[in-house]
Amino acid sequence: MQINTKSIKSRFEKSMDKYDENAVIQLDLAQKLAEETAKIQNEFETVLELGCGTGLLTRQLNDKISFKNYYANDLVEKSKNYIAGILPECKFLHGNAIKINPPKNIDLVISNAMVQWFNNIEDLTRYYKHFLNKNGLLAFSTFGPENFSEIKAISGVTLDYRTKEEILKTLEQDYEILYSEQYIQKIRFKNPLELLAHMKNTGVNSLTSKTWSVKEVKDFCENYLKRYDNVELTYNPIIVIARIKSF
Repeated sequence: MQINTKSIKSRFEKSMDKYDENAVIQLDLAQKLAEETAKIQNEFETVLELGCGTGLLTRQLNDKISFKNYYANDLVEKSKNYIAGILPECKFLHGNAIKINPPKNIDLVISNAMVQWFNNIEDLTRYYKHFLNKNGLLAFSTFGPENFSEIKAISGVTLDYRTKEEILKTLEQDYEILYSEQYIQKIRFKNPLELLAHMKNTGVNSLTSKTWSVKEVKDFCENYLKRYDNVELTYNPIIVIARIKSF
């Protein structure tokens, strides 16, 4: 599936005010990612966070690691206001994560629940190997093929999710894998409409740039209830922390 960057930007921008109260999985991931990173290393000179959004990961990192310079990036310029409220001294880099000009000599490039929006994860991992310091860390969370399996089963809409094994294989040429895990987590809802509202309020209705008609929403709800006994949404989080190889 080809990713529509304009659609992603628009829908995440619209969801920002309701994002934190709905993004329970993303918050859990941010906590785990920050904790596991801090276990490996907790002092950094320069940190770059990609896809910082409303600052879920920013808050976690501010509590769990120390740093001198913090850069934050997001496709949505409005994100700058959220991050400034957490880290007033943060330098904000607006734009596509593989088109911005990041600082050189970064000690940690880190991203929460964003990598899956790239058509090719290799574009990101190979781009940032040129900006990481010797022994610099690349840490991120993303989602695997079981993510939103209910949505795929009913509508056929899905991202090109990579398996954990595929992600690690992609990284192994340039990075040493220090930590990886994946798991399944489900959120239960009262009805399919509530499920769709959850997706809208976390921006992940950007899976497609097409807006569903009233009939399509009605059909989805009916088909969901025919297919499943419980109204649930499956998440398949993956966490990876790697160190740049020295050549």
